[in-house]
Amino acid sequence: MERFTVFGRPGCGFCVRAKELLEAKGLPLKYIDIHAEGISKADLEKTVGKPVETVPQIFHGQQYIGGYTDLEVYLKEVASQE
Repeated sequence: MERFTVFGRPGCGFCVRAKELLEAKGLPLKYIDIHAEGISKADLEKTVGKPVETVPQIFHGQQYIGGYTDLEVYLKEVASQE
């Protein structure tokens, strides 16, 4: 399975929850701290392809998923297809 990439920041509860959800399911994950990496909101908007107001911003491989609640829905849909 392709890796999930979570763009988040320190102190973000939904970022932590997204990371924990993926880890609990044993899914491959790369967490990117946007502050530690010096990634600005404008940089993230270029990566996502639309205006970004919140984190986490989550990808599965090259596919944009969205935020935490989008991840929950995505994982349920993927699980129902297996």
